Amino acid sequence: MRFFLREADIGRSRAEATLPRLAELNAYVPIRNLGGVAGQQITVDLVRGFQVVVLSGSSSVFNDFGSKFTCVDPTGEQPLTGMIVSVGQDSEGLVTCLDETRHGLEDGDFVTFTEVQGMTELNGCEPRKITVKGPYTFTIGDTSNFGAYKAGGIFTQVKMPKIIEFKSLRESLKSPEYFMTDFGKFDRPATLHAGFQALNQFTSEHRRLPRPRNEEDAVAVVSLAKAIDAEIDEKVVTELAYQATGDLAPIIAVIGGFVAQEVLKACSAKFHPMVQHLYFDSLESLPATLPTENDCQPIGSRYDGQIAVFGKAFQDKIANHRQFLVGSGAIGCEMLKNWSMIGVASGPRGVIHITDLDTIEKSNLNRQFLFRAKDLGKFKAEVAAAAVLGVYTADFFAGIDGVTNALDNVKARLYMDQRCVFYKKPLLESGTLGTKGNTQVVIPDMTESYASSQDPPEKETPSCTVKSFPNAISHTIEWSRKQFENLFIKPAQAVNAYLSEPNYLENSLKYSGSSKEQIEQIISYLVTDKPLTFEECIVWARLQFERDYNNEIRQLLFSLPKDAVTSSGQPFWSGPKRAPDPLTFNSNDPTHLEYIISAANLHAFNYGLRGETDQAIFRKVADAVIVPEFTPRSGVKIQINDNEPVPQGEDGTTEASEGDDFTAKLPSPSSLAGYRLTPVEFEKDDDTNHHIDFITAASNLRAINYKIEPASRHVTKQIAGKIIPAIATTTSLVTGLVCLELYKVIDGKTNIEDYKNGFVNLALPFFGFSEPIAAPKKKYGTTDWTLWDRFQFTNDPTLKDIVAWFKDNHNLEITMVSQGVSMLWSSFVGKKKSEERLPMKFSKLVEHVSRKPIPPHVKQLVVEIMVSDEEGEDVEASSVPFLVVNI
Repeated sequence: MRFFLREADIGRSRAEATLPRLAELNAYVPIRNLGGVAGQQITVDLVRGFQVVVLSGSSSVFNDFGSKFTCVDPTGEQPLTGMIVSVGQDSEGLVTCLDETRHGLEDGDFVTFTEVQGMTELNGCEPRKITVKGPYTFTIGDTSNFGAYKAGGIFTQVKMPKIIEFKSLRESLKSPEYFMTDFGKFDRPATLHAGFQALNQFTSEHRRLPRPRNEEDAVAVVSLAKAIDAEIDEKVVTELAYQATGDLAPIIAVIGGFVAQEVLKACSAKFHPMVQHLYFDSLESLPATLPTENDCQPIGSRYDGQIAVFGKAFQDKIANHRQFLVGSGAIGCEMLKNWSMIGVASGPRGVIHITDLDTIEKSNLNRQFLFRAKDLGKFKAEVAAAAVLGVYTADFFAGIDGVTNALDNVKARLYMDQRCVFYKKPLLESGTLGTKGNTQVVIPDMTESYASSQDPPEKETPSCTVKSFPNAISHTIEWSRKQFENLFIKPAQAVNAYLSEPNYLENSLKYSGSSKEQIEQIISYLVTDKPLTFEECIVWARLQFERDYNNEIRQLLFSLPKDAVTSSGQPFWSGPKRAPDPLTFNSNDPTHLEYIISAANLHAFNYGLRGETDQAIFRKVADAVIVPEFTPRSGVKIQINDNEPVPQGEDGTTEASEGDDFTAKLPSPSSLAGYRLTPVEFEKDDDTNHHIDFITAASNLRAINYKIEPASRHVTKQIAGKIIPAIATTTSLVTGLVCLELYKVIDGKTNIEDYKNGFVNLALPFFGFSEPIAAPKKKYGTTDWTLWDRFQFTNDPTLKDIVAWFKDNHNLEITMVSQGVSMLWSSFVGKKKSEERLPMKFSKLVEHVSRKPIPPHVKQLVVEIMVSDEEGEDVEASSVPFLVVNI
């Protein structure tokens, strides 16, 4: 809240000053000022009309949700689901799942079933408690009186409500239950539990807080704490007393984000509340040289709360720090807020560089508080800092003290990590996913980098599953997303390329295995099916419906009938393969009609035709369409699994000769000079552009084909738009943790144990901290090195100088030298080339081989070498650091 206060607000009520600025964040959230004056007693009447009451003013948290609080969803995770292949008809009821994926259940979970054949009593049954027997098996109890299992079935986990008991504050102070925020500080909560009570006693007795770094006051607080608990850690309580008047924005961000999520839990009963006392500290963030009492005295600045903790000298270091923020989205905005609150770069030598080439979308406004509705469409960095920096050269990195990532994709993170390793700059990395968040510290010459360890890639759905054998709504959404591209993006791009690029067909299509289909597509969009009116777009959409949801399904069932069997005699349509049924168009079906409306409007957009939304027009035109009779073709090959080759043509064959005949039907580009189609650019956040409407309808129609439960527009948008859940509470907490590490970076701590990587999950809740992993050591000869090491050469040496240096200093023989994509020299090149290249200055050698000038801003070249030892044995490339040649 203090972020919203201005100098002009001094003397005003904080509630009065901040209310209009808070209200601006979200017009849908009503905010009221209840009035009152400081010190006024809070009465029952004042709070009677509220679901939740929050008392703030401390860096500890206490929850009391009542004696019996019902939590309806303790984890917030999506219920697990999976296919089953058998159920035992006995007292145990052993369920065996499809062996493609583990069930993921735990003892005590509850499940119910659908689509079970034979043992139909399980379909829609009351939740049954399970016992895990293995990764693919679990028991559900007695099924001996049920029918015999035949085939099929899907289990779905059922979230069961949990009753949680809370003690009152009076009871809990005597017999507390602690929530651990750091398992490396196991005894800390008990010490702080006594310490905060002692602090409260001291304040009541002296009518003030202990003075900053005052020994006398600290001794008094320690004495009071020992009377409560004789086993306390005196050093911790002493620091608590020293810092009592302090006020740190990062700590407030951590505690505030946590408490805000607890408020939501109390209102919604979703996610498990914290039980029952939380104490959080980051004493390791204190500077190595602790401040004196005199250094911590207030100076009448906005940073006095921080000076009370760190001292004026350290505040000056913060003010003159130079930091580069990459990304100004959710985390980036929160980071900037925290930096402004703690005074980063507020000194004469300080600076904050910001870059983010993304634009502001409507969905950003709910969690990126620096942006307002008026900023929609602007570059994020323009709004957050009024400038986007261009090229980040060696000079740029030489002028900063560190980098903070606030990015949303792995590729960009890896790039910045690579730059930080190259220029040896500290990197603060973080990310969120719903209620989960993580932080990582990368310190030069000390820790591993971000790229040193990564999550495994997401498992991709086999293409044959998406194309012919979907069994989950995610498969049909993926299929509809591809249909969106294949109908409204790629054809228009192909037409434009044909009209604008000389020899497009020869250059782009002659090597393609599907050239016939691509030529047919261009002819369709440019000649045979080119609409002149919107009604023709409706006709096109109606025929597209018939092709995708009737004809294609009938063709599939003709090639693979419902009674088809595998080579082993088992039914082909079993397990994950669900036999589909064709759809008959019905203009009175809302999903059918939504498909026609959205597809017709998007097709019209391609051609610059005005759209329509009147349902009566769509029904009238669609019902009048004469649909050509469809006859399934023989010999059509269906890809059964990803190990089989993808059929090239519609009938599984390539007919290049026919492609030549098709090209004759194409008009020459010169006859359509200046004519272009408009490809659709997918935009998930515009509810009027029909993009998500089409994908939702297309996906749900396919789901109905395969008897899969359709998804809502919201769920479809989340999956199709690849929306990463982001909530302000997690963002606030994670940013606070990053800023606590920033204090350490500014202080220049050299002990890896002082830094912390963190993982949090506010839903459970859970905090986990660990020491960063040290940079792994490698070895060549007798020399140890890490990813932070490299061979540095100055003054643009010759290649001969570099070769000689390795021989003289490391007894290594260079056998190959490369830079970028150019191989500059190797031991097996001819004598003439060697004599020409070895004496060259390195910059000239690079320009000579690459045949391109080195850009003026490039001052360093990264070079890779291959070497052999004194016995002529090759040394592994990963065993030798890279070279940096300064030119």
